[in-house]
Amino acid sequence: MSPRHLLLTLVLTVAWGVNFVVIEAGLHHFPPLFFCALRFLVAAVPAIFVLRSPGVPWRWVAAVTLTLAFLQFGLLFIGMAHGMPAGLSSLVLQAQAPFTLVFAVVLLKEHLTRAQVLGMVVALGGLVLIGLDLGDASPLGPFLLLIAAAAAWGLGNVAMRRAAPPDTLRFMVWVSAFAVLPLFAMSAIFEGPQRGWDALRTVTWQAAGSVFFVGLVATVAGFGVWGYLIRTYSASVIAPFSLLVPVFGMAAAALLTGERLTPLRVLAGVLIITGVLFGLVRGRRPAARAPRSSSTPGSSRTARTPSPAR
Repeated sequence: MSPRHLLLTLVLTVAWGVNFVVIEAGLHHFPPLFFCALRFLVAAVPAIFVLRSPGVPWRWVAAVTLTLAFLQFGLLFIGMAHGMPAGLSSLVLQAQAPFTLVFAVVLLKEHLTRAQVLGMVVALGGLVLIGLDLGDASPLGPFLLLIAAAAAWGLGNVAMRRAAPPDTLRFMVWVSAFAVLPLFAMSAIFEGPQRGWDALRTVTWQAAGSVFFVGLVATVAGFGVWGYLIRTYSASVIAPFSLLVPVFGMAAAALLTGERLTPLRVLAGVLIITGVLFGLVRGRRPAARAPRSSSTPGSSRTARTPSPAR
């Protein structure tokens, strides 16, 4: 990898890690589902008017919208709004990797290696340590919401594997567009339309900046750069860099918000990332032979075609 592309990859993983802190900042102003809807609105407009159709059947756009956009990000934002810290959220979401393995076995009839099974056990051990270290500041409920978000991400990875979009950025813009109206509707039902309107009416520069960062930088620019790197070097080279996202996420949260990094959480992070690495081992060689479509950070490479998450 050239030094320029290595620097680009590191900048991208830093941006995705910092994104969790930005989400936390935005949630101080916006209701979670309303904020999530704004994120996808900004990501979809105006790109949807200049990009072609997603290149896959619309049912797969709907499936990925339900799992990745609606469930994963909806549950993530709700969990963080109710007390799950930004840095810890970036780490717990890595549980998507063992969930992806399980769904690939159940839905795609794939077979796991011993290394992958061991990786699932190791990652589960890390999640148990996080649960034991939550304390009063991080209630169990939001932690379980993040686990559910990780499960939705895993299911979305399997849907992405089946969809195999030729251009991930174009596909994710359409997914973003599909997610906007359902999320606004759910926000109106569960959060009340007045809360969203009040948030817009009293919006601050910081709140507006958080919407544009998560929508344009983390989503549109992020997936665009990630897709370019995958097309240039293949998923087997680029995918392991996604493991830096929770590292930068926890570091950014500690530096910018004062989030506590306990020895137990550091150990849990090592276990989860190690478990995810075990899941990457098998998928690296098949990915090199597969068509170079884009892939989302953190997705397990059990599938022969790299699949796109965040």
